[in-house]
Amino acid sequence: MTSTVAAGVLPAKKAAETAATTEDVDLSFDPFSYQRRASERIEREGVGLGGEELIRVVVPRKNYDKIAHKIDKMGDYKPEIIYEDAKIQEIDPRDAAAIAGLNQNAEAQFVTVKDDVDLPVIAAFRLLAARVQPRHPILLKDELVGAVHRTARGRLGSIAPTSDFLNTLLTASTNIGSLLCDGIGDAVMVQGEDAPGQALRLSYNILQAAGSRIFKTDYVACPSCGRTLFNLQTTTAKIKAATSHLKGVKIAIMGCIVNGPGEMADADFGYVGGAPGKVNLYVGKTAVKFNIPETEAVDRLKDLIREHGKWMEPSAAQPVLV
Repeated sequence: MTSTVAAGVLPAKKAAETAATTEDVDLSFDPFSYQRRASERIEREGVGLGGEELIRVVVPRKNYDKIAHKIDKMGDYKPEIIYEDAKIQEIDPRDAAAIAGLNQNAEAQFVTVKDDVDLPVIAAFRLLAARVQPRHPILLKDELVGAVHRTARGRLGSIAPTSDFLNTLLTASTNIGSLLCDGIGDAVMVQGEDAPGQALRLSYNILQAAGSRIFKTDYVACPSCGRTLFNLQTTTAKIKAATSHLKGVKIAIMGCIVNGPGEMADADFGYVGGAPGKVNLYVGKTAVKFNIPETEAVDRLKDLIREHGKWMEPSAAQPVLV
C-alpha cells in the first residue's frame, strides 16, 4: 500500500491546515526563484546600494575607527558603509504597525531586523523580506545581539577575545549565506566577531562563497573518481599558483570528461581531462581547445584567459583578502 504522504500528497486534514495558514500570505518575492530581490537603489555616504548595485559591506563605527589608519591600503576589500551613519531603520518583522508605516513611506528605506528580536536570524530576515515592500534594501546580520548578550560578551572578551572563531565563522556563513542564496540582502554586517579585521574578512569571504560578489579567483574542483584523468590535487595547485591573483574569475578543474562539463556549468573557464595525458579547455559550457598535452595545459589556459580579456599580470593585481 502506497502512503499518500510518501507519494507527495498531504492527507486532507493536513492539506486544509496548511492552506489555512498560507492562503492570506502575500510574499513580496518569489520563494522558488534564486533571483535577487528587486530593491530600489539608494545612496548612503556616497555609496550606492540596492537595485543593481553590489552587495555592500557595513561595519559598526567602533570597528571602522580601529582600522581607519590602513583603509587606503585595503583596495577593494575595505568597509563601505558605517552602520551608525547609514540611516538604517531597525524593525521587528512581527510589528504590523511598524511594517505598515515603512511601506507607506514614499521613499525606499534601508532596513534591518532589530537586534533584540527573539527569532532565529534566518527566520527573522525571511519574515522581514516577506512583509516589507521589495523596494526597501535590507541589511543582513550574522546574529541578533540583545542587550544581555552584549553584556556577557563584554565580560568574556577580556578572557578569550578569539575563543571560538570557528563557531562564529559557521554561524555567520550559515545565516548570511543562506539568505543571500535566497536572493535576500543588499548589504551585510558581521557583528558576532569582535576583531574588526576578522569580521571584515569574514564578510567578504561569505559574499565570495555565496557567489554574490566575486573579489578573487574562484575555483571549482570535483572529487577524484575512477574516470579522473590526472592528479586533481597537484593539477589544482599548479593552476592556483598561476591564476590566484586574478579578480572575479571562476575556474573549474575537472578530471572527468563525463560529468565534469555539467558540474562546471557556471564557471568562466574549464580545465577538463579529455584523454590520458590530454586536456580540453572550456569557455563557459563550450569546449574550445582539445587534446592539449597536460605539460602545456596550464600555459594554454592562461592564454585562453588573456584572449577573453580577463588576465592581469600579478604585479597589477589588487590586494587579495584571505
